[in-house]
Amino acid sequence: MAEVANEVRAQAKWVRTSPRKARLVVEHIRGRSVPEARTVLAFTTRAAARDVEKVLRSAIANAEANHGLVGDDLYVSAAYVDEGPTLKRWRARARGRAARIRKHTCHITVKVAPLATPASKAKAAPAATEKLKRTRRPAKAATAEPVAEPAVEPVAEETVAAEEPAAVADPPAEEKPKRGRTARRTKTETSEEASS
Repeated sequence: MAEVANEVRAQAKWVRTSPRKARLVVEHIRGRSVPEARTVLAFTTRAAARDVEKVLRSAIANAEANHGLVGDDLYVSAAYVDEGPTLKRWRARARGRAARIRKHTCHITVKVAPLATPASKAKAAPAATEKLKRTRRPAKAATAEPVAEPAVEPVAEETVAAEEPAAVADPPAEEKPKRGRTARRTKTETSEEASS
């Protein structure tokens, strides 16, 4: 992994949460700006989000105090969770047996770096626009003369009148009972059918 200039890191070790659970939270903030990452963590309902938020705040404080950077001008350049030692405990079970309880720990690391400076943005902007120019479709040439719209032929009334009676002539079909259900008959319906 290439080191970014002015990258500041903070690490929390032996955090009592599973690394798998903490990785789910860390994936949400990787590559985001610091204000955006703080907002995402504030509204994340997982318990590991509180621990990740503490590490992020520590990394921002390190950047401001030790490197003179502004906290809101940073982004999360790297965030990862490593596995820590597992505490093994025993729990009594039925018939004199014991079951192992594994209490996982993890090490959370967050690295922040300053966003691109205005000078580097100015250098990157022309390259980005050139790339966009190559990928865009060519623009249509603007013409001085207005384009005439094709004339719309009026619809003959005879064809419309001929179609309407055909639609009206179809009688409505009787509703069929839903598949799988048999229609129940009342006593009056069965007596009417028998008399006719």
